[in-house]
Amino acid sequence: MTDSTPIRITGTNLRCADVVRAARRGATVDLDDEALKRAGRAYEIARDSGAKRAVYGRTTGVGANRHAVVAPDAVDQHGLRLLRSHAGGSGDPLPDDVVRGALVIRLNQLAAAGSGVHPRLLRALESALREDALPSVHARGAIGTGDLTALAEIALTLAGERPWTGKGLAPVPVSPGDALAFISSNAVTLAESVLAWHELRRLLRASHVITALSYCALRGSPEAFSEAVHTARPHHGSLHCAAEMRRLLRLDDDPPAGRRLQDPFGLRAFPQVHGPALDAGDALERILAIDINAAAENPLIDIDGEQVYHHGQFSTAYLALALDGLRAALHHAAELSAARLSDLVEPDLTGLPPFLAAGPAGSSGIMILEYVAHDALGQLRHAAAPVTLGTAVISRGLEDHASFSTQAARSTASAVSAYRTVLACELIGAVRALRMSGADLPPAPVTDAFAVAAERLPYVAEDHPLSDEIERAEAVIEEFADRSHTS
Repeated sequence: MTDSTPIRITGTNLRCADVVRAARRGATVDLDDEALKRAGRAYEIARDSGAKRAVYGRTTGVGANRHAVVAPDAVDQHGLRLLRSHAGGSGDPLPDDVVRGALVIRLNQLAAAGSGVHPRLLRALESALREDALPSVHARGAIGTGDLTALAEIALTLAGERPWTGKGLAPVPVSPGDALAFISSNAVTLAESVLAWHELRRLLRASHVITALSYCALRGSPEAFSEAVHTARPHHGSLHCAAEMRRLLRLDDDPPAGRRLQDPFGLRAFPQVHGPALDAGDALERILAIDINAAAENPLIDIDGEQVYHHGQFSTAYLALALDGLRAALHHAAELSAARLSDLVEPDLTGLPPFLAAGPAGSSGIMILEYVAHDALGQLRHAAAPVTLGTAVISRGLEDHASFSTQAARSTASAVSAYRTVLACELIGAVRALRMSGADLPPAPVTDAFAVAAERLPYVAEDHPLSDEIERAEAVIEEFADRSHTS
């Protein structure tokens, strides 16, 4: 779906949703003239400061070479040498949506006017996004202290020294101080994080619908989602989760009692377990919103005070820790989904045949879905391992900490993919159980959701391969995400 609404780039108000629009929906960008003027002023201050004092990366080397002063007759080529030496990435090319996301984030960061790059580089990024001209960028080479290799490859592509993946632009000159100023950013890691956050937020929304279907199939108790229960312990995520379950099931309208005095944890503790994942997603969004609008380049060119500051804003500990926390919370949510699938194949809980089988004695029904779900859950558990427990000491010992936020972002993308499969297995089980039981569904949104799922998912009574149904169920989950309320 193409989004024709342009994104105004000011350096101050880019949203995560805007990054997704540019990365995946073809939204164009419009660089604010005032932001461009401020970037030009930062360029002038940086240029003049380099003539008066040592400025890291402009008049000196970088890393442990910070005290190596660039000879006056070598300054003109220093920037290109720096870009060439740092464009040493490896691995597969980054996906196009990640590259687009990185370009729009880096453009917006540069528009915040703290880097000191020449304004023509902002115009070049704007043109690249408008023309969908994408550099080829290697995935590997960052540890959470700046996406140096990826951004150096992008800069060299703009300069005409590396190929574009498709259509390209005319080369842009690189000023002597542009190199470090351009690559001193985590824009690529932020793009990967924003896209993973977007996908996960959609799945978390859809999971309310799937759990509501399982609730109906298992004839759950409405007491666990009561407003009185959740206002007594008012965590934001669990409050929202319980409210969404009441909305989907119309539980505020004198619902019938459940089959059991107390349900298994998969239903009874759903708000308490799912809520932290919702809150972790919100916390990540707040961090991303700050970072995609930040002038975090080292050194910072302060145009108001006309000063140059050397600092450690390249560190992405906030981002890495938020991603680690989100994956941990997601793992708990996925465990409950797998638990509900196990409940759905248990006759004591559904009153239906074991494994929801409908064939001769010994038929397996959807038995294999538990294996698939727990395989995906195992992948998610592995991806949930915290990356922030490690560090790196590099550049002759000078750079002695790394957040590994890049790895955290990619682990989060892997976790999201696994969670989608777990939810798909539960969805198949819930829909099959409802079909077999012929239960009357309440006049509520959950009934509409069942109609959508029943239309998309075939009903084959006898044992048969389920691979195609898992793929279809994952597509249905996307529809549920589109139909669900936001938090």
